[in-house]
Amino acid sequence: MKKRLLSSLLAVGAVSMFGACSEDTPTPFTPIAVSSSSQVWSEGSSSSVDGANNPGSSSSVAPGSSESNSSSSVIVPPGSSSSVNPSLSSSSVDPTSSATPTSSAAESSSSAEPEVGADGFPTIESYGPPPAEYTKDILSNGKTGWSSRYWDACKPHCSWLSSVDTTSEEKYQAGRTVARNCNIHDVEVPAFTLGHAVQQYWMGYEGTNSACVNSNAGGTYTCTDMAPIQVNENLSYGYVAAPGAQFGGGCGKCFHLQFNGGNHANDVKATHKALKGKHMIVMASNIGYDVEEGQYDMLVPGGGVGAFNALSTQIGVPASGLGANGGGFLSECQISLGWDNTVEAYQECVLKKCDEVFKDWPNLLRGCRWYAEWYMAADNPTYNWEEVECPQYLVDHYMTTYNTTLENRWRWHDDWSDFKKGDVLDTVYCWKDGENPNDPNGKGAGCQP
Repeated sequence: MKKRLLSSLLAVGAVSMFGACSEDTPTPFTPIAVSSSSQVWSEGSSSSVDGANNPGSSSSVAPGSSESNSSSSVIVPPGSSSSVNPSLSSSSVDPTSSATPTSSAAESSSSAEPEVGADGFPTIESYGPPPAEYTKDILSNGKTGWSSRYWDACKPHCSWLSSVDTTSEEKYQAGRTVARNCNIHDVEVPAFTLGHAVQQYWMGYEGTNSACVNSNAGGTYTCTDMAPIQVNENLSYGYVAAPGAQFGGGCGKCFHLQFNGGNHANDVKATHKALKGKHMIVMASNIGYDVEEGQYDMLVPGGGVGAFNALSTQIGVPASGLGANGGGFLSECQISLGWDNTVEAYQECVLKKCDEVFKDWPNLLRGCRWYAEWYMAADNPTYNWEEVECPQYLVDHYMTTYNTTLENRWRWHDDWSDFKKGDVLDTVYCWKDGENPNDPNGKGAGCQP
């Protein structure tokens, strides 16, 4: 399956669906109006068209994105972290709602100071009990879909400006700005800064490099705290590569999934039956333009890296140690154990691999073990779905804490690997059109050399 990414210098966009990304050749600078006084420029989009690859993606999503590396084989723009192929499984075996992206569901009425975890965010428990709508029965609503899985560690597709609405500050805010991205040490960094080519007569923005595009330690990655997390025995939260706007999807939207006991290939196993009835609320951090309605490629550590692999660079484990490209650890366990073994056997096998590979990465270990223990190691399960308001937990871990507005004056950096939490960002003196100190009429936006 292929994913389309928007080209842009500013945001070499990235979307990724299962295991492939497309790469488009750079196009001339194209301005995207942000306001009457400023513009955001895009060049070399990261969307894939007709099988072209966009650098930096790890699935059929935009390059540099962290959309899925699903258990299907889809072509995603490089730099993206998601990819799904509706026709393929993630193993080697035989979303309409009134919810708006700017709203989030209240999970607690408590005004007490929330308990903060090691990652700097309130703990899942501090959000209080989830809304009842998150676990209501929707198995008879007639809207069905299926989920693949992946974790390529690429910069999320929704971290690229080309993936969100930048036509005005109001729309940028309504769409929840852009998704967070982190450096190789899992420290959040800006999603976009001033472009590397700004000068006296040109000013524009550019997305920070995706680790899946540059294949080096200096790029940006999916923040590991976006791994799935259990709320209770019947409900979990997670992030996905979701269908595009043609199906009412888009960055920052949330969906309620209730697993119905099926498998995408109609090859139902004990694991699918064990998952039946459970619920998930998932948030789109990547977009798959060629995925079908209701198909969500889930970000799951150990779920396979697909065509783009920034995970090996980040954690120092070769691709051969990350499981099958499509399907990850479970696919390897199916090969060694057969495809009709017990739930417990698959769980034990996957858990052993999780503990070996992610022992030094707490969030990745949590998400990998979640797949075996809560998700029951189910391969490409089916579900009923609906759009819902987003839980605050997912919103907090999605929205950038740097690019809170469309404008900034941060200097471009090729390498973010040495950036530490609390570091002050270098800035550049720039001016908007009408304020140019070098022109008698103030014409022309630009920056100090």
